[in-house]
Amino acid sequence: MITPGSRYENAVAFEAESADAGGFRGLRPRAIGPAKPVIEHALREGERHDALAVLYYNEPRLWWRILDANPDVLYAGDLTERAAGETLLIPRAAEPG
Repeated sequence: MITPGSRYENAVAFEAESADAGGFRGLRPRAIGPAKPVIEHALREGERHDALAVLYYNEPRLWWRILDANPDVLYAGDLTERAAGETLLIPRAAEPG
């Protein structure tokens, strides 16, 4: 179930073309909108995405904004595998407008 206001709210649903295909219902990936970076952050060893969201946004659930601005980070756990000192781009919590 997708809740109102979720970033997946407008994601397009899909279903298998035939029941014989063994497919399932689901959502297509959401479109990643702009996440223009406004500052750079030098990673420290072991930093996590949710802790960075608290640091910059005071809201741990906005971690995905940081990942949207850094397409080379494949998933949230990837941050803990990055070397200390690597630069991470930090966008605003929401795009203006």
